[in-house]
Amino acid sequence: MPGRTVVCVNANRDPQTPGQGVEWAVVDSDIGPLLLAATGHGLVNVVFHADAQTRRTAVDRLAARFGAAPVEAPGSARLAEPIRQLAAYFAGELRTFTLDLDWSLISGFNREVLRELAAGVPYGAVVGYGELAARVGQPGAAQAVGAAMGANPLPVVVPCHRVVESDGGIGGFGGGLETKRQLLALEGVLPRPLF
Repeated sequence: MPGRTVVCVNANRDPQTPGQGVEWAVVDSDIGPLLLAATGHGLVNVVFHADAQTRRTAVDRLAARFGAAPVEAPGSARLAEPIRQLAAYFAGELRTFTLDLDWSLISGFNREVLRELAAGVPYGAVVGYGELAARVGQPGAAQAVGAAMGANPLPVVVPCHRVVESDGGIGGFGGGLETKRQLLALEGVLPRPLF
């Protein structure tokens, strides 16, 4: 569509079956350690605050979902491009992610909302929960949009931090409000803190 920035060029990948095997690694970022996981179809999971306990929980969930233990693989070819693009994003050098995404951890309304978010809310912009609901043909489903944001398996790349309250409030965020503020400041939506 004219005037719309695609956040994830390959965000419409819709595999019928998950990619064989999951590889994961933890990378440092401006918002703390992130666990990244990928299948043969693409990036499948981004997890905030990836300390030892969070890593164990995330890896266990991935194992339960995919039926096999994910492999820690910091040098994985599957993860090289997501790691590179996230580093460029946090350095202020990348505004549009162009990654293959594996959407198999989310379905239905939540997937529809997250795809619209990825395709229709560019870097430096925000959208209200209600407006996003209307964009997917469900006016009045603002609370359900909030639940979809909370279920987002691909935060930052699928930018749920760009969804805010219509009255100007920042809204909730699975990674914590300070993380949301940092991401919005990085994108120029909020002023950067002085200290």
